[in-house]
Amino acid sequence: MKLALAMRELHRSELRLARSLNSIAARHHNDHGVHHVAVDLAVWSREHIALIAQTGARYGARMNEHPRTTALTEQVQFWLSDRAGRRPEPGVLLLADLRRAHRLAAGVSLDWELLAQGAFAVNDHDLVALTQRCHPQSLRQMRWANAMLKELSPQVLST
Repeated sequence: MKLALAMRELHRSELRLARSLNSIAARHHNDHGVHHVAVDLAVWSREHIALIAQTGARYGARMNEHPRTTALTEQVQFWLSDRAGRRPEPGVLLLADLRRAHRLAAGVSLDWELLAQGAFAVNDHDLVALTQRCHPQSLRQMRWANAMLKELSPQVLST
């Protein structure tokens, strides 16, 4: 069934988003507002990954429930963040990271929407419930990145 393909794509997209959010948290750990929210939002994606893998098994899609979502270079990113924290370039890097996170979250949101439509088509109530539970969180991830871009870009780009 093609729903398995949609679930595998969503799993991959959620994994990329979780890794991106964890990288943002590591690279910008001196900015506590960014760091802590990025960590919390990455937890949502990790939960989604596990739920998709569990549900996908019913459709013959084998996916890892608990893949690695942190970068192997996380400690290096923390160290570099400490050293670069006093320079103006971290603001530009943060904008680039937030843009990437926004694009990834938008893709995840679209994947949830597609899966929901497929679940409605085959009348799978459990899969519909899963999409209704997780899709709003992916929208929240996207709105956070967008709000941070709007908040930070005037200062970063005008100095």
